[in-house]
Amino acid sequence: MKKVLVLHGINLNMFGKRDPGQYGTITLDEIDRRLAKLGDELRAAVECFQTNHEGEMVERIHQAHGDGTDAVVINAGAWTHYSYGIMDALGILTIPVVEVHMSHVHAREAFRRTSVVAPVARGQISGFGVQSYLLGLRAAVELVQGPESADG
Repeated sequence: MKKVLVLHGINLNMFGKRDPGQYGTITLDEIDRRLAKLGDELRAAVECFQTNHEGEMVERIHQAHGDGTDAVVINAGAWTHYSYGIMDALGILTIPVVEVHMSHVHAREAFRRTSVVAPVARGQISGFGVQSYLLGLRAAVELVQGPESADG
């Protein structure tokens, strides 16, 4: 069974309360439950981690380097746009990293169109609400298993 770490960044614990017009009313707990359910279907163990402290996020990324994590799905929140520390930590990993965002970041404010995470990610999925996370998990699992396993 593959192990996928899902990282939720700053302020994402406020999903369901924060700007429902942009992010919907789904809570982070519900997102995590849906990820775990999909993980079971994909035969992948999903661990979710959220913090509002940049150093804690970097430490959890460092831990992923040696704890058997096979892939990372990350929504770094606002850190996406400026945290070179998180980018550098992700860059240490030798496993696939998939960047996700609930909102369509390229249709929002100009500062949101820049991702310092993108250079160390295999790809980015944005604008599909909770489906961004689920598509990101599917992509991460396929990257780890390889395309030959896509048929089941």
